[in-house]
Amino acid sequence: MKKQTIIVTGAASGIGKGIAKYFLDRGDNVVINSLTPSALENTFNEFGAGDNLALFAGDVSDVATGKQLVALAIEKFGSADVLVNNAGIFDSKPFLEVDEAYLDKFLKTNLKGTFFTTQAVISQMLEQKGGVVINIGTPLVNHGLGGWPASAPVSSKGAIHALTIQLAAEFGKQNIRVNTVAPGVIRTPMHGDKADQNAGLHLLNRVGEIDDVAEMVYTVAKSNFITGSIINVDGGKAAGHNLN
Repeated sequence: MKKQTIIVTGAASGIGKGIAKYFLDRGDNVVINSLTPSALENTFNEFGAGDNLALFAGDVSDVATGKQLVALAIEKFGSADVLVNNAGIFDSKPFLEVDEAYLDKFLKTNLKGTFFTTQAVISQMLEQKGGVVINIGTPLVNHGLGGWPASAPVSSKGAIHALTIQLAAEFGKQNIRVNTVAPGVIRTPMHGDKADQNAGLHLLNRVGEIDDVAEMVYTVAKSNFITGSIINVDGGKAAGHNLN
């Protein structure tokens, strides 16, 4: 399989870190990004700081960050073949308590970060005559949870789902594929030791593992005929709940 250059945002921990390692372990070049330089440096060293790995710390909501990620990928590896827009934030707050600053926080990181990083990468992909963008979404866009209010982050993720389909339409003829992978509850440091308490939200009555998501992202990246899709990797969460 052709060696590619993968850019992964939010790659210092959790799902993003797992995705970066999955590609790295299979021989691809990987550019990792995070907002926190120290955490990113730790991940870089943990991955072996090899010749097929590069890092850039920066806020994806800053338009310049996407451009710098692309420039680094080109300088170090000669191409930018796959972008994984993993960087994002999530939180819960009742709708009537959401103020403008709280909403803007999610629109800035989740939507604006995905939008402008993608814009920078697609400009390069047009020159290369092809590429893949994979966004990280959520099945909660189409499956509300009454007991867990999250209107602000879900709104931002819903915009990402819509953006996915629109960009797939705009750039399909240029051999640029755009998809979203939407995980259920995944066992990550963000959940601490409480992840398994959410098992019943999934038809499989268990939570997912990071490699469940990484495997799908890798599959979509290497496929030639998947675009405009929202792919749930959620143990059946979008379809229903387990009542146990």
